[in-house]
Amino acid sequence: MQPPASPATLRLEGIRVAYGTRPVLHGLTLEVSPGEILALIGPNGAGKTTLIRAVSGTVPLAAGRVTVNGRDLAGLTPPQRARLLSVVPQARQMGGAFTVEQAVMMGRTAYMGWLGRPGAADRAAVQRALAQTRLTDFAGRPIAQLSGGEQQRVLLARALAQSAPVMLLDEPTNHLDLGHQAGLLALLRELTRAHQLTVLMAMHDLNLVAAYADRVALLVEGDLRAMGSPQAVLCPENLRAAYNTPVEVIPHPESGVPLVV
Repeated sequence: MQPPASPATLRLEGIRVAYGTRPVLHGLTLEVSPGEILALIGPNGAGKTTLIRAVSGTVPLAAGRVTVNGRDLAGLTPPQRARLLSVVPQARQMGGAFTVEQAVMMGRTAYMGWLGRPGAADRAAVQRALAQTRLTDFAGRPIAQLSGGEQQRVLLARALAQSAPVMLLDEPTNHLDLGHQAGLLALLRELTRAHQLTVLMAMHDLNLVAAYADRVALLVEGDLRAMGSPQAVLCPENLRAAYNTPVEVIPHPESGVPLVV
């Protein structure tokens, strides 16, 4: 049985990215620890998705490096990288004839031999991921028959099946209703704590960030403008300057986390 990944620290050092001659990220440095969710926030065009793609390796770096426990990802093969880092993309309507179990098994690609046939360890990892995301009863269902929230849990299960210590999420709650947004993020936080995952997540909804993130990184025009706890970063001064709009921040009446209005 494939054991769960050992905890790992993700570190970005001087990350620069450009699209052609247009700079997008200007030397970002940050670190994410095991058991922690770090949320990337900022206005449209700030570079959140670009940073997620740069860390995942789908966008080339102009400068800087990404390491997991000190290991530079630049020199790794795709299967080696996949064993260290998984990606949960934005929620989209998923079609095709794949069942939930088949879709989650795709997360095991990096561990399969050249014939691409799953072994006992792969099947065990898939069953574990289905149980962790409460999808065991959906294993034989076609993905196209699931709701948006259920499909997003499938993507999360696929990432968990990779047994990678670092997880990247790009706007995972887009297109989900309030109940599914809260349910998905509560599940992510539960799994992050239980398995000491290292999570970097791009998000738009500041109130969800305040409720579920441990730390927040505010990006504006490719620069890191603020980083710290939700209480420290989600303050009126930072948000007014970043989003160029009047906002007020009040404490939640029960949890005390910031509420942006």
